[in-house]
Formats: sequence, structure tokens, C-alpha cells
Amino acid sequence: MKKTLAALAIAVTIALGLAACSAAIEPTPLAAGTVIIDVRTPSEYAAGHLDGAVNIDVQSATFDAELSALPADGDYVVYCASGNRSASAVARMTDLGFTGLTDAHGMSDAAASTGLEIVTAP
Repeated sequence: MKKTLAALAIAVTIALGLAACSAAIEPTPLAAGTVIIDVRTPSEYAAGHLDGAVNIDVQSATFDAELSALPADGDYVVYCASGNRSASAVARMTDLGFTGLTDAHGMSDAAASTGLEIVTAP
């Protein structure tokens, strides 16, 4: 009985490991001109951000004004630390007339889905 349970445990572990490998996110190529927006605070951005991302803090009083400098019909990938602020930012951008929006959620998810590197230099 112990051998059967051990064999079953090993089989389940292997199956779950293979399933996790096959579920890995494959980066989606970004369209030319896509703007990556990090909506975290400037200090969070300075600690690490996606390569090429611009920082527009969704909690800043100037968020809407900073967005007004961008074309509403552009392509944008928006991310934050966990996905809460990016969802809020995408909703606000939608209200302002932006159409080509992708909520990439947290930075790790955004890095995986875009294939962009996380960098710490400005």
C-alpha cells in the first residue's frame, strides 16, 4: 500500500510540474509604438520598472494632465505592483477616451506577458 501511495504521489508531482511548465506565459509581441505605463509612485518606479516604461503615478493629482499629452488612440500597456492601481488607471483612461489599453496587472505579470526586462536604472 505504501509503495502504491508513493508511486501515486510521484506521478501527481510530475503531472503538476509538467502542467505548470505548459502553463507558462509566452510573451506577446508588442505593436510598434506601444507605450508601457508604470502607474506606481516615482519611488517604486526608481526601485525597478519595465525597460522603456514611462512613470505616470495614478495617485498623483497630475495623472489626468499627464495623460492629456498622450494620443487617446495609441496602444498602451499599463501595470503597477499588484494589479489594483493598473485596473484603476485603465478605467480612468477609458473614461478619458483612450481605446488601445491593456491592463498587464502587476510588474511580474507585465514582464512575463511583454517579454520586457525589469531594470533599476532610469
